[in-house]
Amino acid sequence: MRVGLLLQRSNPEAEAIARDLAAWLRAERHEPVMLDGGAVESLDLLVVLGGDGTLLHGAQRVAERPVPILGINLGTLGFLSTCSPSEARATLAQALAGTLVCERRMRLEVRLVRKSGETLVRYACNDAVVSQGALARLLEFEARLDGALISNYRADGLIVATPTGSTAYSLSAGGPILVPQVEAMVLTPISPHTLTNRPVVVPMASRLQLRLPAAPSNVVLTVDGQWGTEVAEGDLIEVHAAAAPLQLYRPADKPYFDVLREKLGWGGG
Repeated sequence: MRVGLLLQRSNPEAEAIARDLAAWLRAERHEPVMLDGGAVESLDLLVVLGGDGTLLHGAQRVAERPVPILGINLGTLGFLSTCSPSEARATLAQALAGTLVCERRMRLEVRLVRKSGETLVRYACNDAVVSQGALARLLEFEARLDGALISNYRADGLIVATPTGSTAYSLSAGGPILVPQVEAMVLTPISPHTLTNRPVVVPMASRLQLRLPAAPSNVVLTVDGQWGTEVAEGDLIEVHAAAAPLQLYRPADKPYFDVLREKLGWGGG
């Protein structure tokens, strides 16, 4: 199998583990591929050595290909990671043998249609966020779901999160936690001016449209914290479930709520 290795930048531990895994893969008659900034093609599996940010970057790199991802946690939380560094070789062996659980998780297709007609498309494993950027003032925008008006929001921004992303920025902004099997996305306003504007959970099959009022300034659309661009007057943001899900290896012996208790510091039970 052709196995990509994506490393957290300037991390000596990641480099050491990657060298060890590459040597082991060659000995097992697999082809390791060290990934840099170039194109990612013809991979059977992607191994990410780093934190959740590095894994999200890797997911962007293979967004339009059915490549399963195995995350080796070198970060702080590691919600998306599969294993610790000490378990890396054994876990990778399980993945290559087909005995490791691979979850299919919802991703978002985020489409920015410029007033000029130019269209930008990105894919989100966690979330798409519309915010005011560095300026501390309210953002006004219209949100519609399948054509029906949700609200004319006045807030610092809006987070559109997948179930996977519900434990990220959305959670910090007061949004609910959705277990990965829930086929939905959550709309979480950031510091809304109207306090009754609460998070809303909508079906995965829905299509969200966001429009800004005339002459917005410093409005930014970001996807998974990995990519961002300014949004101008007349632009349209469309968000819906992507056709291709994220494929993520998970340890079979660690249920989802075990991970939540560990990562969020919940009490035992």
